[in-house]
Amino acid sequence: MTSPIISFDKVNKWYGNNFHVLRDIDLNVAKGERIVICGPSGSGKSTLIRCINRLEEHQQGRLTVDGVELSDDVKAIDAIRQQVGMVFQQFNLFPHLTVLENLTLSPMWVGKLPKKEAEEKAMHQLQRVRIAEQAQKYPLQLSGGQQQRVAIARALCLTPKIMLFDEPTSALDPEMIKEVLDVMVEMAEQGITMLCVTHEMGFAKAVADRVIFMDQGQIVEQNTPHEFFNNPRTDRAQDFLSKILGH
Repeated sequence: MTSPIISFDKVNKWYGNNFHVLRDIDLNVAKGERIVICGPSGSGKSTLIRCINRLEEHQQGRLTVDGVELSDDVKAIDAIRQQVGMVFQQFNLFPHLTVLENLTLSPMWVGKLPKKEAEEKAMHQLQRVRIAEQAQKYPLQLSGGQQQRVAIARALCLTPKIMLFDEPTSALDPEMIKEVLDVMVEMAEQGITMLCVTHEMGFAKAVADRVIFMDQGQIVEQNTPHEFFNNPRTDRAQDFLSKILGH
């Protein structure tokens, strides 16, 4: 057995004194595994993935990413963030920079890449997400779906081992969702480890190796997409699926 690329061991997190947002999370993610995390609002899904690159701190338990335990060690956190790309609901692009400048900023500042090399790398990632022709435009000249694809390309510019997606399509119009999911499907085929919080169950069926269902800060159920959708084992998962799938 190779060791998991991400390991949660009895991880707990509270907001303030009384809101227990993650409860005894045990989860191992294999290198190259594709996981979709679903569950009702407030179930702790986003918090879970935001702990992986220390955007949120856990208070109890152990969380190890790519062999490094996440603690208060700033160097370790920086090292992890180099390995972990993240895409949010909101695109978080700098409006005053062109698409290309948005992509080269971090590799030049953080990765100390020369401008020419950073631009070549950025163009390669923009081609991957099929948006290279928009490189000189500003984010607000693009559709939401295009902006989200730019955000994915930006995350890929640091050549991460792990990609985290936090409801990447929830701010998009329906006709734009497919273009973003298509890009994510292509990425999934290239062996990158992916954790995606989403309600797009078609995407889960197409791409996920495993679906994790969370409720009230706990992992209630996990299974292959086929088993999870066809034979949910818990009442809570059945209830959730009946609401989103409408049967």
